[in-house]
Amino acid sequence: MKDITKTAYSFLSGHGEMARLTREKNWNDTPVGPIENWPQSLRTTLGLLLKSKFPMFLFWGPELICFYNDSYRPSLGQNGKHPDILGEKGETAWPEIWPIVKPLLDQVRQGGESTWAEDQLIPIFRNGHIEDVYWTFSYSPVIDEQGEVGGVFVTCTETTEKVNVIGDLKKTEQSLTTALSQLEESDKRFRNTVKQAPLGITILRGPEFIPEMANDDYLQLVDRSAADFVGKPLFDSLPTVKTVVEPLLKGVLETGVAFHASELSVILNRYGKEELAYFNLVYHPLREEDDSVSGIMVVATEVTAAVRAKHALVESERQFRNLVMQSPIAMTIFRGSKFIVEIANDILIKNIWRKNPEDVIGKSILEVFPELKEQKYPALLEEVLHTGKTHTEIEAEAFVHGDDGLRKFYLDYQYAPLYESDGSVSGIMVTVNDVTERVEARKRVEDAEERLRLATEAAEMSTWELDLTTREIIYSERLADIFGYDKSKKISHADMRAQIHPDDLTPIVEKAFEKAMQTSIYRYEARVIKPTGQITWIRTQGKVFFDENRRPVKMIGTLRDINEEKLWQQDLLESETKFRLLADSLPQHIWTTNQYGEITYFNKSVQEYSGLRPESLMEVGWIDIVHPEERDYTMASWQESMATGKDYVFQHRFRRNDGVYRWHLCRAKAQRDVSGEIQMWVGTSTDVHEQQEFVNELEKKVMERTRELERKNNDLEKMNAELQSFAYVSSHDLQEPLRKIQTFASRLIEKEYDALSDNAKDYFARMQQAANRMQTLILDLLAYSRTSSSDLKFVKTDLRKIVDEVEKEFKDTIDEKKATIRTGHLDTIPIVPFQFVQLMQNLLGNALKFSKPDTAPEITIESRILTGAQAGVSSLRPDDLYCHITVSDNGIGFDPQYGERIFEVFQRLHAKNEFSGTGIGLAIVKKIVLNHQGYISATGSPGNGTTFDIYIPA
Repeated sequence: MKDITKTAYSFLSGHGEMARLTREKNWNDTPVGPIENWPQSLRTTLGLLLKSKFPMFLFWGPELICFYNDSYRPSLGQNGKHPDILGEKGETAWPEIWPIVKPLLDQVRQGGESTWAEDQLIPIFRNGHIEDVYWTFSYSPVIDEQGEVGGVFVTCTETTEKVNVIGDLKKTEQSLTTALSQLEESDKRFRNTVKQAPLGITILRGPEFIPEMANDDYLQLVDRSAADFVGKPLFDSLPTVKTVVEPLLKGVLETGVAFHASELSVILNRYGKEELAYFNLVYHPLREEDDSVSGIMVVATEVTAAVRAKHALVESERQFRNLVMQSPIAMTIFRGSKFIVEIANDILIKNIWRKNPEDVIGKSILEVFPELKEQKYPALLEEVLHTGKTHTEIEAEAFVHGDDGLRKFYLDYQYAPLYESDGSVSGIMVTVNDVTERVEARKRVEDAEERLRLATEAAEMSTWELDLTTREIIYSERLADIFGYDKSKKISHADMRAQIHPDDLTPIVEKAFEKAMQTSIYRYEARVIKPTGQITWIRTQGKVFFDENRRPVKMIGTLRDINEEKLWQQDLLESETKFRLLADSLPQHIWTTNQYGEITYFNKSVQEYSGLRPESLMEVGWIDIVHPEERDYTMASWQESMATGKDYVFQHRFRRNDGVYRWHLCRAKAQRDVSGEIQMWVGTSTDVHEQQEFVNELEKKVMERTRELERKNNDLEKMNAELQSFAYVSSHDLQEPLRKIQTFASRLIEKEYDALSDNAKDYFARMQQAANRMQTLILDLLAYSRTSSSDLKFVKTDLRKIVDEVEKEFKDTIDEKKATIRTGHLDTIPIVPFQFVQLMQNLLGNALKFSKPDTAPEITIESRILTGAQAGVSSLRPDDLYCHITVSDNGIGFDPQYGERIFEVFQRLHAKNEFSGTGIGLAIVKKIVLNHQGYISATGSPGNGTTFDIYIPA
């Protein structure tokens, strides 16, 4: 066996029971943490305490954690607190006496001065019930390494037996009366006994109640000296008690009947102030030989502290009930083994349970919600009731029947036991926080982020972020490919600008940058010269972000290789030329518009018929040659087709170049891409003047009435179309060129497939695949933009709760890899909780993923508060406080030269076939840290694990 005296546990050496229990206890989950982290002041004090033969107890730290030695152990009795209170919080270990000892502990902790009490009644739970126990004790401060009071050292002796002997004197009136009668036979002996009695005793003689004698305890109770009190009328010395006491004394003097009182209240002027005091007392008549009453013996015990404590308890209970009812957090109390709802506030009853108070108060919760019987909650309630242990869960699922069917909740809740005076658990206090919206929102964000990641990869698109102050740029691996560099080479923003084609730099790129500073939208297409001399086209789109003073601080965007797209645009241009040559050869009027109905082409037949120049037709459109009587109807019909996508079919009169109007049948059909989005409209107009002329008069009146009804209907549909088109228009700039590519590519493949070469067919297939990926990316980006914006709300949060939540999420992986998660001290700091959950998910997930083969992962998470100067990080403010969080593992580590690169978007240090992932996780971690105005760094070496150091403002 290892020699314990030579280890960090040497102060716990010895064969005593408490030394052994202290060594064997798992301290990791307690507020004092692992033994190896205990401060020297705690070690020294425990070494003294455990080896002492005198009863000693120690309250340590802010939570007043309990320690005691073997000599103190007998005072705890059997079937009581031993050994469960070892390592417990003082308030949890001693609930029955906490109102008594807590003020004494606070006095020592705040003032640093010791206290002393003799024969103090402090009832405790032992031997299966609450017992009255008397103590003589001293509370002394223990100074820690910072010069502060780190704990309270208690030396004590139980004096119950001695006090019980004296108590028998108080409790047995006949024994006291007999004793007093016997004492009367020997005045000297009696007086000596009275003076030594541990009760306040005085003897009053005559109708003025003149004190014949008074012992020291009585003189101390009334704060008078014997010279000022004995031999003088009672109410000259104590005028403030006359109103209450004089009638009582006269009654005893006149009737000879003893008077007993419990908690009698009188006003005393003592110790320099007037105060209300409470006493248990006996006024016993003193008789002469002739049985006449000549005096009164007063026996008094002050119970002011106990009465005040009782009153405080009643007031505390009243305030507690008010607190429950007024609490902004859902709260309730269950009583008994059937879990009867004793009290519940409106937030719980109305908002979560969706019941009326009369439906739940006084009823079993399992009868109100029988569906809970099939879930885990009855077992948890039984466990808390029988073990007395608090149970807490974060984001637990619950299902409850309501008016709208079975509803699913996510709840943060705590079941805390409620103790009776005998230490038994009679009820459970439940606090509930409905976090359903938060959890569902987080899940939606996580889904959107995953779709965005997949879409970006599928579209072969690179992402980048430019710091406009430092010009530092962060980019994905795909960007290095586009610019023709090896992925291991770090490319600067200056390097990228140097590769822009000289003819495109000033007129395109720089002009786009200047415009972005005004509009916040950054967009251009330009050529890039690769290191090999090859020229390729790129398309960049981004957004500028400004600070509160409207200064541009960063730019985020995407960059894509569009070289193939540019080549096919040329081919499509040639195809469009062929289309126009064909259209110009036809006698029909042929025209095209974009998806918004704006004219893009008229054939020569339209120009010859109308006599208008092409530029006039393109500027004002064909509405100018429509008969004035039909223009409104024509536009209404066209707008209906634009809004619904239905074919446009309409007859109206067109003005010929000689001014004559002739009837034409106009038809237009929407041309859609593979996703169903309208890219353009192709229309024809055919002269049907002769056929239409003879029916117009007949149909005119019918059409007028029909058009009126249609117009009203169109107004309603137009309102709905405007709402739908808002999101559509917002994505037009991204989708419009892509739709043209998809449309013309589809038409060429359909009509000229056999004429294409194998290379051309391959190019078409690749173009369509790329266009489809781009289409999916745009749709996902649009959906993400609609759901991802939210205000960052900082909340003071216990980091331990964050770590516990993430650890539960990875439970299967932890069990599979036999991983060990160690948590040291963790602080409470202001953070954005859902973002910090994501941060811990990425760090813990990386530590589990990048573990060494055949080695169980060991991960340590802890924090401490320090200043920026102590952190030694230049970007932190020296005098501000920061929470230094460390996450370390024993995994595969990494080459120190990549310490900065691992935080870049899409950066990977290992091949995809070695470890899964995209390389965006640590970039997200860094982004979250920056959102918190913090700093993060990583250190490690191959095969020796990794440590992440995070500094967040405290």
